[in-house]
Amino acid sequence: MPPRLLAGRPAPAMAAEEGAGAGRASGGPVISQIATPRFVLRAVEAGDVDALLPAFCDPDAMRYWSRGPFDNRAQFAEWLLDASWGGRTWVAVPKAGGDPVARLVASEARPGVAEIGYLVLPGHARQGIGGECVAALVTHLFRAEGYSRVFADTDPRNTPSNRLLQRLGFTREAHLRSAMETHIGWCDTWLWGVLADEWRH
Repeated sequence: MPPRLLAGRPAPAMAAEEGAGAGRASGGPVISQIATPRFVLRAVEAGDVDALLPAFCDPDAMRYWSRGPFDNRAQFAEWLLDASWGGRTWVAVPKAGGDPVARLVASEARPGVAEIGYLVLPGHARQGIGGECVAALVTHLFRAEGYSRVFADTDPRNTPSNRLLQRLGFTREAHLRSAMETHIGWCDTWLWGVLADEWRH
C-alpha cells in the first residue's frame, strides 16, 4: 500500500498541467504556482531539502505517516525530489521571502477525483497556514483543473488535521478500522471528502 501523505496517500499519476507561471519539479509534471494572501505555493526544488528536513526527521511530525522519520539527508532528498511517485508536490513560501513553511501534494485517484495531503512545518503551527494553503490548493483543483471531488485520508488520532478538514467544509465519509499497517502499528483511517458544488472558498 502506498505511503500515507499525512492527510492522504499517493495515487496513480495525474496528467501534466499547463498554464502561465507553471514550473516543473525534477522533470515531473508541470505545476502551476498558486497564490494565497500570505504565501506562494510553488514546485518543490532541490534547495528546499534542508529547510524541510527537520520536519521529516521529527517523530512527532511523522507520527501518523505510514513510514517513520527519515534517518539522513540523502534518503530524504531522494524521496522528496522523486518525480515518479505519481502526484505533484508544492511548498508554501512566504510572499515576503524565506524558507518553506508547508508541503502540500495532490494526486489523481481516478478521473475527476483528486487526493490531497499536507504538512505544516513544526514551529509554524497555530498561524492559520494549513487552512490558508489547503483551501487555495483545493480551490485550484476545482476551479482551474475541473475536478469534481477532492478527498483526504487521515488517522482519527490526528486531531489538528481532522479539525482543519472539518473547518474547510470536508465531510467525514468513512471510518475504516485497521486499514493500514504503519510504523506505529495497525491504524484506522478516516476518509474526508468535498465536492466541487459544495466548496465555498
